Amino acid sequence: MAGSGAEVLSLQEYIASVDRATLPRVLQICSGVYFQGSVYEVSGSEVCLSTGDLVKVIDIEELAVSCEDVSTKETFELPLNYKGLFKLVPEVLPFSTIEEIVGLVSMDRDASARFTFTTCHPLPLESCSIQGGDVLTFLSVESLGDKRCARCQLRAYRDSPEVLIPLSYHGEFYECVNDYNYSLQEIISSPRLHTRRFQFLQKKSTNPAKGPLLLSPIQQVQAIMHLRKNIVKFPSNLEVDVLDVTEQSQDVSFITPLSLEEVLSKPNEEFPTVYEILEGPENGTYFKCQWMSALKNGQHLVLHGHQNCNMVLASSIMGKKGKQHFLISESYGGRLRRRPREFTNVYDLFTASSRTSGLKVNVTKHCESLEDDVPSLSVGETLEVLFSIQKQLNCDGEQQIMDVLVCNRALDEDDEDDEENQEQSEQIFLPMYLEGNFVEKLTDNKKYSLVDICKHFVLPMDVKVAVRDSKLEKDPLGGFSALHLEEVTVEPVVLASFPDRPDVCFELPTRWMSMSVSLTNYPLPWLEQQPPEMHRESVYEMTDDFYYEFRKRTTLDMPGPPRPPKRKKSTQRMQDKPSSTSTATQKSKAVPNPPSMSTLPPQLDRLTISPETLSGVQENPDMTPPVLPRKPGSQTVQKTHANEYVQSPKKDRKKCKNNKPPTKGMATLSDSDHDYEDIDMTVKNVQDSILHY
Repeated sequence: MAGSGAEVLSLQEYIASVDRATLPRVLQICSGVYFQGSVYEVSGSEVCLSTGDLVKVIDIEELAVSCEDVSTKETFELPLNYKGLFKLVPEVLPFSTIEEIVGLVSMDRDASARFTFTTCHPLPLESCSIQGGDVLTFLSVESLGDKRCARCQLRAYRDSPEVLIPLSYHGEFYECVNDYNYSLQEIISSPRLHTRRFQFLQKKSTNPAKGPLLLSPIQQVQAIMHLRKNIVKFPSNLEVDVLDVTEQSQDVSFITPLSLEEVLSKPNEEFPTVYEILEGPENGTYFKCQWMSALKNGQHLVLHGHQNCNMVLASSIMGKKGKQHFLISESYGGRLRRRPREFTNVYDLFTASSRTSGLKVNVTKHCESLEDDVPSLSVGETLEVLFSIQKQLNCDGEQQIMDVLVCNRALDEDDEDDEENQEQSEQIFLPMYLEGNFVEKLTDNKKYSLVDICKHFVLPMDVKVAVRDSKLEKDPLGGFSALHLEEVTVEPVVLASFPDRPDVCFELPTRWMSMSVSLTNYPLPWLEQQPPEMHRESVYEMTDDFYYEFRKRTTLDMPGPPRPPKRKKSTQRMQDKPSSTSTATQKSKAVPNPPSMSTLPPQLDRLTISPETLSGVQENPDMTPPVLPRKPGSQTVQKTHANEYVQSPKKDRKKCKNNKPPTKGMATLSDSDHDYEDIDMTVKNVQDSILHY
C-alpha cells in the first residue's frame, strides 16, 4: 500500500493509489529505465531520475485515461470528458476466502453495495445457514469481538436478512454479473477499480477494443527534485519503480517554491527576508519598467512585506509615442491640477453629469439644428447641465418621445448684468444623440495630491502634473500636457528591492505577475538593526496588452449611446419617365410637385414659386437666366469629316436595297434605332429645370 514505506511499486501504480489529501509525499527512485544519472527531456523539463534519488510529489493532475485490450494487448487513450458508460466484467476464477472478496471490493459503501457473489457450498452460521447457490450482496466490514466479519445481505429470501460471515471462512465463491453501469470518472477515481476489467456498454464502430479493458489514468506529476531548485513535471507512466519514504525523510530539506499569492499569505512579521527567483514572470509583456528585465531565474530579491495598495489607471493623450498607460500608486508625491474635459456629444455630457453635479460647459463649435424643437448652439455659449427626462419632440414632421438633457443656456455677460442673465437664461432640451463640441468650464485652479483627487472627485477626469514627485529620480508623468485618470483599483502588491540597492523599493502586483520564489538563508544586505530609508517607486508604465486585459476584467456591461431617430421615408413613387421626345417636352413645360420634396429639410421645404412669377416667365422668355458660354476653344464650330475607314449606315442601306433585300427577322437600320434629341429641345429642358429649382 502506498505510504507504508515497505512496498516497491511502479510509478503509475503508486500515483494511482496515493491519497491526494496526504500530499506532499517523498519517493525514492529504486530502478527503471531512467537510471545512472541520465537526463531526459520530459514535458518540457529536464528530469534526471537516478537510482536512490529523492522526489517530493506536491501535486497530481489527470491528463487522459489509458485503455488496454486484455485480449490483444493493444492500448489507446480516452479523454477525461468521455461520456460513454462501461460494464464490469466478473472475475472468472473463484475466490477461496471471504477476505479475498473484501480485498477486491472498494471500501466505498455505494461501490461495495454493487458487488454480489454466490457460494458453491453451504456456509453454517450461528444465526442461519447459507445454502449452496445463494446470492449475497457485500455491504461492509465489521468487527465482532476479535473476529472481522463481512456483513452481507441474502437476496434470495423475501425479507433479505443480513448476515455476518467471518473473513476466515473458506469455500468456493464466484462473482455475479453486476447490472450497474460505470462512468469513466467513477472508474479512475477508485483505486480498486483500476485492477478490474470493463467493457463498453454500447459497442460502436469507433471503439477499437474487442475484448475486456483495463482502465488506468495517465496523470502528470508535479514534483521537486532533491538539491534542485525548479519544479519538474513528468507523466505517471514512466517505467520507474518507486518506494514511499515519507516517514523516513522528515529531516530531508527540499526547496519549497512559493508563488506571489502564497507570499501574500505569510504574516508581515516574517519580512524582510531574502528570496530567490525560481521561475521568472511569465506575463512580462504587461510591464515596461526598468526592473522588469532583471527578474530572471536565480536573481535574489529582498521582500519587505505585502499590502493592498490603491492604484489609479491613467492614460496619456495620443502623441508621437502613441498612447501610454500607467499604474500610479497612492504614494505618488506629485501635485496635480485639474484640466477641463472635452465632450463630443450630449450623451457624454449626461454621463459626466451623473458623476459630477453642477457641470458647466462651453460650446466650442457651431451646431445648426434642422428640427424646430431642437435649439441651435453657437460658439461661446455656456450650458449648465441640470437633469435628463423623456420629452416629445418633433422629428421630421412626426412627434417622437426620446431622452433629452435639460440644460440652462446663459446669455453673454457682455450684453446683460448677472441678475438679468439669471432672469433671461433659457431652458433648452438637447437630444442625447446630438453631436457637438463642448469643453468643461472650470474655476478651480488648486493643486491636489492623488489621494485628495480620489477622495473628493469622481473619476474619470483629466489632470496635469503641476509639481513633479521629487522622490522619483525621473517622474515620467511630468512631460504630458494632460493625463486621463480613468479608474481606481485595489491591487495586492509585494514590496521588493534588489540586494545591491535595497533602499529602492518597487511593488509587484500579484494579480498581473506570475512568478515562483523560494526562501533562502542569505543575510539581509544591511547592518543589523540599521535598515535603510526606503524610497518607493510609485509610477509604473504598462503596455497596451495590460490595458486591454484590465478593461476586459473591469469594464461593466454599460448601454451604448442612443441612436438618432429614423427619418420618415417618402411614400410617393416617381412616375415612369416617357421614352418619346414629345412627351418629355410636354412634361418639361408643366411644373408638377417634385416627388422628392418630402425628403427636403424644413428650410428648403418652405421655398415656393408664386404663380405670377411662373406665368411671367412663360410669357416673357427673356426673363430666363442666360446660358453660360462655353470655353473659348469650343465656341468655333468646326466641320466634321466622315470616317473613311468605316461605312456609314446610309451606304449599308443602299447596298441592301440594290443588291439583296434584308432577310426576314433582321432588324432594319433607321434613325429610330438611335435616341437622338434635338439640341434646342435639350437647352429648353435645362432652362425649365433651372427655373423650377
